Amino acid sequence: MRSRILAIAQLAYPIVIAQLGSILQGWADTIMVGQYGTAELSAAGFVNNVFNLIIYFLLGISYATTPVVGGYFSRGEYDSVTQARRSSVLVNFLVSLFAIALLWILYLNVERLGQPTELMPLIKPYFIVLLCSLPFLAVFNALKQCFDATGDTKTPMWVMLGGNIVNIILNYLLIFGALGLPELGLVGAGVATLLSRVGMMAAILLYQVKKGKMKNEKFATALVRQRLSNHRGSKFFTFHSSLLPFFKSFRDAPRLLRLGIPISLQMCLEAGSFNVCALFMGWIGSIALAAHQVMCTVSTIGFMVYYGIGAAAAIRIAYFRGQEEWDEVRKTATTALFMSFASAIVIVTLICVFCHPLASIFTTSDEVATLFIAMLPAFVCYQAGDCMQTIYANSLRAIEDVKYLLISAIIAYAIISVPLAYIFAFPCQWGATGVWWSFPFGLTTAGLIFLWRFKRCTNNKPLVPFM
Repeated sequence: MRSRILAIAQLAYPIVIAQLGSILQGWADTIMVGQYGTAELSAAGFVNNVFNLIIYFLLGISYATTPVVGGYFSRGEYDSVTQARRSSVLVNFLVSLFAIALLWILYLNVERLGQPTELMPLIKPYFIVLLCSLPFLAVFNALKQCFDATGDTKTPMWVMLGGNIVNIILNYLLIFGALGLPELGLVGAGVATLLSRVGMMAAILLYQVKKGKMKNEKFATALVRQRLSNHRGSKFFTFHSSLLPFFKSFRDAPRLLRLGIPISLQMCLEAGSFNVCALFMGWIGSIALAAHQVMCTVSTIGFMVYYGIGAAAAIRIAYFRGQEEWDEVRKTATTALFMSFASAIVIVTLICVFCHPLASIFTTSDEVATLFIAMLPAFVCYQAGDCMQTIYANSLRAIEDVKYLLISAIIAYAIISVPLAYIFAFPCQWGATGVWWSFPFGLTTAGLIFLWRFKRCTNNKPLVPFM
């Protein structure tokens, strides 16, 4: 087990660091926009909530890349890895254009969504700038998953951290007009996001080209062989061969979409359930909504750690699945679950011990801090379910069994979690804490269903004693 723990940890820590860096960058964005103006902060909150679901959808599409590329890589099919990477970039780019079309329709009707009229001059330009950034984000996601699938999680980490730093610096310069630059306010925050996403995509693409297929000599050999074959024979054959890479780009596209769409919808349902609960909090009052936001921010730290472990396990599982080593598939998932449980114990203990200082970081209101602390028991209770659903959702993606992800998400979030949040909060009159007590039921249900499905899919060979 020790070797598996080390292997997962080596892949996981760059993912966790990159995700935590993104969280810190988001906090910095909120602080700077909030310092610039309350109206700008409100407009940013509305637009970001709209885009968050689309970003989750795009992430889900890119997650399909890991099992496809990882499977080819484990079998040494490096030409197929090259084609799968090209397919992933193509699919993610086209899906981002589809997302832009949907958001453009929403943009044309944004004034009908009941937002304050005085916010429209702030919402519309910020909306447009973020819209322009989606294709760059989608292509970066595709390339990042390709690096991850071949075991290189450090390169995306450095690119993401660099992008976060650039974003923060540009935020300050463009929002407030420092160093002689124009003072753009909220639009400046959008431009900073756009430029950082363009930079991240360019950086990871340039690194890939410079280092010759993710620093793997066999990739370079495969490329040479492919280029030689494309320049062999008659002029007609040469012309025909030069078109083959383009047509082969579509080879894995149906497979990527078949895997990616259920993953995307599952992630959107999970994120959407939290958005609906935020709506319930708004009905209860501003104190409840503020405490909910603080609790969500703090709990995200734990989730990002579990996600990093789960994503690392998915890379290993996709590799072992490609080699038909099902015993290692099962043991890797179990090891990742133990690691996430251990991480949860540490994180929950620290949050509970330092709950008062944590509350004071995010709010100066005693009422908000008190309500935040009252939500902690529910937060503690759903950690086991969150660990299970995170690890086994990633494991199911790695073995390309994604149909039950969507079905389970509908059951856990739409049928159980959201209705219970309403019942606990209003008919039972538990208020804001009642909303949070629905999460243990939803997340644990999802985790148990994912666990059952994973066991059913992988227990097709005799088990070897876990060591």
